[in-house]
Amino acid sequence: MKVRTRFAPSPTGLMHIGSVRTALYAYLTAKKSTGEFWLRIEDTDRKRLVEGSVEDIVSTLRWLGLNYDQLVTQSDRKDTYQKYARQLVDEGQAYEKDGAIWFKMDLGGKTVVTDLVGERVFTFENKNQKDFVVLKSDGYPTYHLAHVVDDHLDEMSPIIRAPEWISSLPKHVQLFEAFKWQIPQYAHLTMILGSDRSKLSKRHGAKGASEYSREGFLPEAILNYMALLGWTPKSGKEILSLDEMVAEFDLKDTHLSNAIFDTVKLEWMNGEYIRQMSDAELTKRLREFLIGHPSITLKIGSVVPLIKERIKKLTDFIPLTYFIFEEPEYDIEIFKKIKIEAQGAVLKTIVGKLESMEKPWKADNFEEIFRNLAKELNIPVREMFQLIRVAVSGQLVTPPLFETIELIGDRNVLQRIKFVITKYFSVV
Repeated sequence: MKVRTRFAPSPTGLMHIGSVRTALYAYLTAKKSTGEFWLRIEDTDRKRLVEGSVEDIVSTLRWLGLNYDQLVTQSDRKDTYQKYARQLVDEGQAYEKDGAIWFKMDLGGKTVVTDLVGERVFTFENKNQKDFVVLKSDGYPTYHLAHVVDDHLDEMSPIIRAPEWISSLPKHVQLFEAFKWQIPQYAHLTMILGSDRSKLSKRHGAKGASEYSREGFLPEAILNYMALLGWTPKSGKEILSLDEMVAEFDLKDTHLSNAIFDTVKLEWMNGEYIRQMSDAELTKRLREFLIGHPSITLKIGSVVPLIKERIKKLTDFIPLTYFIFEEPEYDIEIFKKIKIEAQGAVLKTIVGKLESMEKPWKADNFEEIFRNLAKELNIPVREMFQLIRVAVSGQLVTPPLFETIELIGDRNVLQRIKFVITKYFSVV
């Protein structure tokens, strides 16, 4: 039987970051066996639908590169579910009550299921089960009926899903048996917890996956990090491409212990991916990300080599470099952090030194010139460099100082320093 898996979210809001792992594991399982990966939109709970959710799910999967082979929307199969619910009633397996159709649970014996994750054996006493609704009074099926029908008709196996469905296994097994259908293999993933080991929530930094895209995370880093939340590749590698994950992944190797979501670790991994990119690729990604800043995107290529080692997310680019492209904002309190007396006089001396330098300025010459000037003025070199940095950028932290000055250009640099002198320091 051909391996076919599905990712089956409900469109009740943004696709949660935790759902990325479920989708990824289903994708890896299918592609490792040259099988198919389907997207199923489970939209039968009509009261919980949120407009725009389907579009968010689809665009998020595309952004991540988890391309699905088929899209199924459950609401399109409403008549099919009604047909199978009616079949259960006709065969005495279900009954009507309060406008809904209820499935009759067999309370004898036990339900035993061997799960693919850790080959766990789940055993349930059927006497503890209760009848349940399979078709609601609005004519739409419950999850229990809909997914069983879909997984059979679409020949899905294994079924990779969240741990909250473990307790529903007796219901699902008995439904498959009532229809005389083959029961698929199940793989119930462990939970993803926050740093305090409670259920993952927004206070742990968890949010919609598309929000991570807007915050400057790379899809490769998101996939890599989420893959390792519950799985350790046998190669021991921590940085893996999607193709490498496909080659190494096996559901049997997934962890039995709950995973901990750590935003700091995710940011570190994102930074690793940025540093490993070629300058040309990072320039391309930044241009796509900063498409709303046309004056900046034209100059990104020359700045990328200066900042690649300093950013962890694409959103770090603007705060670190905006002063290169536009006039900076100044704050006298920042100048007060620099341990140099008579800063205005020192800045005037710096201007004189800059004006005497051969143009166009070259970054290679700056360090030696201003080291010597610091020595002449009996000023610590670090403080001299910081004074120049703040006068040019308004910031204490920037990309490499002298390479940045070269990019800004001699005219703009001199204008900025003279502006600072005039505004903050009474130097004649």
